[in-house]
Amino acid sequence: MDNNTQDTLPAIRNTFMLNAPIEKVWDVVSTSEGIASWFMPNNFKAEVGHQFEINAGPFGMSPCKVTTIDPPNKLSFEWGKDWMLTFELKDIDNKTEFTLTHSGWDANKVTEFGQSHEEVRKMMSGGWVGLEAKLVSLFA
Repeated sequence: MDNNTQDTLPAIRNTFMLNAPIEKVWDVVSTSEGIASWFMPNNFKAEVGHQFEINAGPFGMSPCKVTTIDPPNKLSFEWGKDWMLTFELKDIDNKTEFTLTHSGWDANKVTEFGQSHEEVRKMMSGGWVGLEAKLVSLFA
């Protein structure tokens, strides 16, 4: 996953607050059941190197691999053949600042489903807003 090319598109990076202690948020972003409650069905395990799949709906099963586990602050995994997803959590006065970063976008690449990275990035940029709202609602 080379993110240092001239044709790299900016990562999607969103930061927002969750009305819950960091440990509760960690449980929702670092377990299979938790991730399924706001993102996609999966067979995730919080183990570096664990290969898993997320059910990307009409696009089918998408392969992933856990690259970073740093409880309760950071989780990263490779998604598909090009992307990296990172969840960073920070405790602020018994609430949790959540930063989601979706990187690996390249203007010259297409997904395994035949769509350009530019096209998918536009869709995902809006899609993450909806998923974040779903995550926020879990702690409302």
